[in-house]
Amino acid sequence: MPVKNKIRVLIVDDSHFFRGVLTSGLKQDERLEVVGTAVDAPDAENKIRELNPDVLTLDVEMPGMSGIDFLKKLMSSRPLPVVMVSSLDARVFDILAAGAVDFVQKPKGGQEALNAFLTELSAKIQIAAVARLRFGRRTTAEPAAALPGRSPAAPVVPAAPVGKSRGKTVLAFGASTGGTDALAEVLRRFPADTPGIIVTQHMPAGFTKMFAERLNRICAMEVKEAENHEPITPGRVLIAPGGFQMGLEPAALGYAVKVTAGEKVSGHCPSVDYLFTSVAQIAKKDAVGVIMTGMGGDGANGLLLMRQAGAYTLGQDKDSCVVYGMPMVAFRKGAVCKETGLDMIADEVLRYLRNRR
Repeated sequence: MPVKNKIRVLIVDDSHFFRGVLTSGLKQDERLEVVGTAVDAPDAENKIRELNPDVLTLDVEMPGMSGIDFLKKLMSSRPLPVVMVSSLDARVFDILAAGAVDFVQKPKGGQEALNAFLTELSAKIQIAAVARLRFGRRTTAEPAAALPGRSPAAPVVPAAPVGKSRGKTVLAFGASTGGTDALAEVLRRFPADTPGIIVTQHMPAGFTKMFAERLNRICAMEVKEAENHEPITPGRVLIAPGGFQMGLEPAALGYAVKVTAGEKVSGHCPSVDYLFTSVAQIAKKDAVGVIMTGMGGDGANGLLLMRQAGAYTLGQDKDSCVVYGMPMVAFRKGAVCKETGLDMIADEVLRYLRNRR
């Protein structure tokens, strides 16, 4: 049966060939309607006014105004859900910080790679159509010096530190769509003596190292991409590498991470469910689990296991999520001890850690 209320998509790309590829490919999804194409920023502005699309796909490299500059202008004048489509590098985080809901890399290879690309793009367009836009909020693209009263190198941290942290305590975070910006907002608020943190953020291989390096520049804690058997220590954040599963394992002085190539779990690699399940099995009550913005239900079952094992669990609330999917599913399963806004997650974790000592 025909799909009612199709998502209206405007394609913005300076390549005539690639506009054709996107148009013909997205038309194969009956949930989408390609209402038009544009070749550059001025053309896109005119087409947006004329066609009123629901979602924009936007290339980074365009003649005249770049895709990133156009995105910033768009978010300040006529906010619209945007999925960036390009041969991306470290600028992806500037793109997400500027307000894009998500990104997809242009395919490299033959028909199989193209089909996978179109499937991913279609899914992310559908996510973007229901996402809460984040324009108007300080993001990772802005240095900490932009905050009043802080030096250029000063991260944002709570006034009350944790004190001496136990090596057996582990904090586990999981996020997807909107998570890169949200995690930055939370992690930069932890003081340097916070117990070890492990993070699974849905992200392709090659980008998690850049993400960790970016976070390391704005956080009081050290942030790095995880390596197999790396110990979890106070003051350090380990990010699951894209394309690998990361879980918890016992170590001589507490815990370490086990990073392995593996199949997708709950549709993802790395998977939040994979991480949380291992934390429930190994750390039990000596853990805190936080599930954050993202589409779908990855992490909900694992977080429930954590709560049942005695861990304290938090969910990001609906009003502060870009997509209230993963936290919603976890909340409905009874996996969440408490829901809280993005700006209060770090404070709530630190309050719990201080009270349990």
